[in-house]
Order: sequence, then structure tokens, then C-alpha cells
Amino acid sequence: MKIPAAKKGRSRGFTKTVSKRYSKRPSSGKVFTKPTTKSFAKSLKAEAIKKPFKNGKPSPTFTIVERKPRILPPSTLAPGLERLERYMAHTGMASRREAKDLIMRSLVMVNGKNVREPGFGINPDKDVVTLKGDKMPQKETYMLYKPRGIETSATVPGVTDIKSRFPKLAHLSPIGRLDKDSQGLILMSNDGTLTRAMTSEDSHIEKEYLVTVREEVGDDKLNRMATGIMIDKITTKPAIVERRGRSVFSIVLKEGRKHQIRRMCDACHLTITSLVRVRIGHLVVAKMIAGNVKSIAPKDVEKLKQS
Repeated sequence: MKIPAAKKGRSRGFTKTVSKRYSKRPSSGKVFTKPTTKSFAKSLKAEAIKKPFKNGKPSPTFTIVERKPRILPPSTLAPGLERLERYMAHTGMASRREAKDLIMRSLVMVNGKNVREPGFGINPDKDVVTLKGDKMPQKETYMLYKPRGIETSATVPGVTDIKSRFPKLAHLSPIGRLDKDSQGLILMSNDGTLTRAMTSEDSHIEKEYLVTVREEVGDDKLNRMATGIMIDKITTKPAIVERRGRSVFSIVLKEGRKHQIRRMCDACHLTITSLVRVRIGHLVVAKMIAGNVKSIAPKDVEKLKQS
């Protein structure tokens, strides 16, 4: 049996046909990069040239609008006046949150008169602010040796953090943080003034860490961490770094950027296996072990505030 010869202009075998939906799609002014056939590509290109706009109107485009700077509303206080809770926080009477709570409970007096309105304006040079009776909440500050494997504060439900692991400290707030894989000293307190003194940008309270890495630490890497490493386009402040062993060193910081030591070690190609905070200011870990809690005397709290 003879096989009929292929007709002229057609190739043997399977040929791919063009879907009809492409021929009906309105032109957007762009040529498809993967046409099925040359004739189809030519037709699209011709259509794009003839009809650069849809229905005689330009196709929608996106424009970048420059954001205008945010303009804060003018202060409602007269010149020379200061908000009451701000004044109380600056003078160390209470944190802003505590001051607002005291004001709303009508426990704050200005020139002998009760004030119940947060944001009340006072003249710091003339007005006298006092507390009604002895209503200032008792300040408590503890030093905790945070074990490894728990969060400082729970960020998602179901995570074990300090408050769930140590219910007796649940009414206090941590000052600063230690990540889940780190351990060591952390302060728990309800003293807003102490929190502000330790976490403000101008704080100079030292925090010392003992770091163990997998690799051998060279002097060049220790010097690099001591002089400063670029993190998020900002160089870290000078630190005190001392060798304690082949793969162990101590580092003293006066700032608390997120995961700072881990990111500094990453920049030096060092893998941390253990990270322990052993000192906060003049408070040292001494003989404390993971899970230990120690009360801090008022004189030590005042020394931290003045650091």
C-alpha cells in the first residue's frame, strides 16, 4: 500500500495549533515573547502597532507618588507647660504607664488638688506634684538566670517564656531580652525608671557575655569585634573582647541591638555553640545556675539607675 505524499506547505507529523483565546485577547501594547508560530507572532506585532491604546485611551499605568512628610498636630498645651505623666517619668516618680494609671485613679495631686486627666499640663518650675498618701506601688526587681530553651517573652501562643516558666515573676516585666538559645542574667522588674535607664539610647550600662564557638578564634577576629562591625549599615560601638580559651572569649557591650553578638560572629564566620550573659552593670552571675532567682537590694537598683 502506498503512503500518500504530504501536501505542499504542510509538515509531516503532529502540528501544534494556536488556541483561539489568544486571538481574541485584547492587545496590551506588548508582543508575546513565546509565540506558537511565526505568522501568529507577526499578527500580534502588527496589531500592537495599529492599536497601541485600548478603546482610544492609554492603558493603565502605575506612577510612584512621593510620600509627603508626616505633619504632627500642634500641641494643645500652652507654651512652657509639660504633660503631667511626662514630668513624673522624667523626675523618676514613675514610668509613663504607671503615671497614667495613677492619674486615672485620682492618686496624683498638683498643688494640693487631685488631677484625673492624663495629659494635664503643669509648669515644672512652679507647680508641685505629689502622690496622695503612700499609694506608689511597691517596686520589685529580681535577677533571673534564664535557662536555655525558653523565650524572654512569648511572641506566639504556646511558646514557653519566662512568665509561664516562673509564675512568681509573672507580675514583673523583663528588662531587655535574651533569645531562646541564649542563657544567663536578665532583670525582672516593675520599676519603670530602671527600665528606662537601662534601655534608653544613652544608657552606658555594661553587659558581659561568655561566648563559645565551634572554630578557633583568631586575634584578627577578636580585634574586628572590638573595633566594630557593620550591621544594618550601622557600625557597632567599640567593645571589650578578651580571649578565654582556644574557642572561648568574653565580650562586653554597652548597647543592645537585636541578636548583636550572633550577627557579629556570623560576620567573622564563627559558629556559636554557647552564649551566656554573666554580668549586668555591677551585678555578676557568681554561683547562680539556670533557674535561680535572686532579689536585688534597693541600693543596687539605684546604682544601676545612676550608671
